[in-house]
Amino acid sequence: ELLTDLNKIPEEIRGAIRNHGGGHFNHSFFWQILKSNKIGKISRPVGELLTKIEKSFENYENFQKLFKESALNRFGSGWVWLVADKTGELKIISTSNQDTPLELGQQPLLGLDLWEHAYYLKYQNRRADFIDAFFYLVDWDTVLL
Repeated sequence: ELLTDLNKIPEEIRGAIRNHGGGHFNHSFFWQILKSNKIGKISRPVGELLTKIEKSFENYENFQKLFKESALNRFGSGWVWLVADKTGELKIISTSNQDTPLELGQQPLLGLDLWEHAYYLKYQNRRADFIDAFFYLVDWDTVLL
């Protein structure tokens, strides 16, 4: 609730709410959409979600490409998101630091942590490889419209 209208938060604590509250929300959200992948195939959405992705991005592969481009274009720390806007349309957005789609009135469906701590130990400066690996771990059953 606090993150949906930060202007209602007193200015002297607004930054702390955005940073700590956003960090908590973003990471809690992120960990819930991941699963172990022992079969080594990219996971794919099905049903209504796949239909909406195809409507919004032509096909799933193009969605992946645009999601990756957005993630690679995020300078510094932040997140890339698949969101539903107020009309229910799917969009890919990027937020800096611990900002959330909630602040923008958008419903996060899928999010990827782009802070170096998320990938540096395994991928060093190879953010593109980290993004590719992410699609093997998405639990599309938890990505709800």
